[in-house]
Amino acid sequence: MSSIEPASDDDPFEEQRERVDDPMRRLVGEYGRPYWLSVLLGVLASLAARLLDLLPVILLGVAIDSLFQGVEPFSLPVVPQAWLPTKPIDQFTLVIVLITASFVVGAGFHWLRNWGFNSFAQDIQHDVRTDTYDTMQQLDMGFFADKQTGELMSILSNDVNQLERFLNDGLNSAFRLAVMVVAIAAYLVYLNPQLAVVALSPVPLIALFTYIFVTTIQPKYAAVRSSVGDVNSRLENNLGGIQVIKSSNTEAFESGRVDDVSRDYYETNWGAITIRIRFFPGLQLISGAGFILTFLVGGLWVFSGSGPGPFTGTLSTGEFVVFILFTQQLVWPMAQFGQIINMYQRAEASAERIFGLMDETDALEDDTGSDDLVVDDGQVAYDDVRFSYSEEPVLDDISFSVDGGDTLALVGPTGAGKSTVLKLLLRLYDPDSGAIRIDGQEIQSVSRTSLRQAIGYVGQESYLFYGTVRDNIAYGSFEATDAEIQAAAEAAEAHNFIQNLHDGYETMVGERGVKLSGGQRQRIAIARAILEDPDLLVLDEATSDVDTETEMLIQRSLDNLTTDRTTFAIAHRLSTIKDADQIVVLEDGRIVERGSHEELLRADGLYAHLWGVQAGEIDSLPQEFIDRAARRQARTETAEDD
Repeated sequence: MSSIEPASDDDPFEEQRERVDDPMRRLVGEYGRPYWLSVLLGVLASLAARLLDLLPVILLGVAIDSLFQGVEPFSLPVVPQAWLPTKPIDQFTLVIVLITASFVVGAGFHWLRNWGFNSFAQDIQHDVRTDTYDTMQQLDMGFFADKQTGELMSILSNDVNQLERFLNDGLNSAFRLAVMVVAIAAYLVYLNPQLAVVALSPVPLIALFTYIFVTTIQPKYAAVRSSVGDVNSRLENNLGGIQVIKSSNTEAFESGRVDDVSRDYYETNWGAITIRIRFFPGLQLISGAGFILTFLVGGLWVFSGSGPGPFTGTLSTGEFVVFILFTQQLVWPMAQFGQIINMYQRAEASAERIFGLMDETDALEDDTGSDDLVVDDGQVAYDDVRFSYSEEPVLDDISFSVDGGDTLALVGPTGAGKSTVLKLLLRLYDPDSGAIRIDGQEIQSVSRTSLRQAIGYVGQESYLFYGTVRDNIAYGSFEATDAEIQAAAEAAEAHNFIQNLHDGYETMVGERGVKLSGGQRQRIAIARAILEDPDLLVLDEATSDVDTETEMLIQRSLDNLTTDRTTFAIAHRLSTIKDADQIVVLEDGRIVERGSHEELLRADGLYAHLWGVQAGEIDSLPQEFIDRAARRQARTETAEDD
């Protein structure tokens, strides 16, 4: 895909999301089970805290009717009458003590409730994020070729955080409000069933209103999560290529592209916001109507002394006050319930993306239980290997062998499949058919860990991690001593320039090694491979970013490194591989020539023509070679624009 194409409007994880069923049940079932004690503690504490929160209102109603107006005998729900004091002042004191205790003890239960739900949410958030990242690491490179870093970061960061917000705030609030609504409704029915029907009459309408909201908002939130990934991808691409943007004077163009994806997010999110801002005021109006109706009927009831219209019996002032206060407490929870549904829908959309990624089928076959690779001679053989990227054939009938300790060079035009051949050896991909063997052991039958421990790899892009020079050389060999690290740097012709850095081996390299030159990054990457002391060595354009003089120095150290070590090398500078024991020439994914440097020159084929290009003998090249090069270049450019 061309790097200047606008971001796609499609959800890059739509295929994965469609495979996920009931993601929230799976989230709680798979990840919540180990932490059931935390959430149980939160639930019980929430129940106790909510019941204690209701106690002051109940005691106020009792005090009004029995202590202040004297129309009812002093009594408390579920408390035997014999346990209660008989003197008014003692009764008043008991009410004060109970109200005070409800606030003090309730505060303790509120803290315990928050601790339980927060612990539950944080534990699940940690497990989901680490499991999702671990799943990503197991996927083959074809998956990453189709996804942008920003999209993946959006899942690991935004989507996982969205789950934590629901499990903490949403689940906490949902249970708290459920307890409150059920407890208030039960007490109102106990106090006066007839007026309770009036107070609870909005509930069915709220349920219908919420159902309509849920079915409308759910697809909106899925689109919002996708657009967040588009924004992250664009920003990640632009920040990573900030040097190119500045040197190309394309700030205005890139600002326009960021504006485009940000506008898409704005419009998608605003569509969800529009539905949400209509829902919550409507829900509050319905809840408020229940409060007004309760106040109207209850007020007339107290004024007249008997039930208005179809209502019968009496309603005391204290009971009326309790109804008004509790109905008011019902209004906000009912309106807030919509907010919980809103959080749930956001979390469900995020869970779909997370589990869709976890269920990704592009992972290499699990090697659990596989034997470790044992390297004796280091003999490597490719047997009729075929491979395709997304059904596009890349390699066809690749067969060759290299004896242990020998160096094999892969040569060919850009796009011939050279790097892919070596990526198959590292099992970054698995071949569609055929087999690759090391000392007779098929690499798909051994553990990937032991395979990659046996192979040192230096690629075209010398990726350095944020940290020190020392950290980057020792990456993968974390127990290496300072002396070993320095020896590896010296072998890679890196020690001298490292000593000249401000902090030597403790110098921070910056993100992706931005503070170092391309040649310096390359030499640190080579030092990393040297320190690993692998049985096999893979050099994929390992000297592509260094000048001729530095290349000579590195080549000298690589010659020592490759002695008695099976080595694969790719190089566009053919002078660096002319001494290889065997040279395999690829064109369009097939082997077209093989032999030593001298043999291939005498054959006067593709290798000889490529050598002639680098020797400056362009005028002597046959027209057929030039025409084929033009066709290959056209195909490469077309593939990049697709």
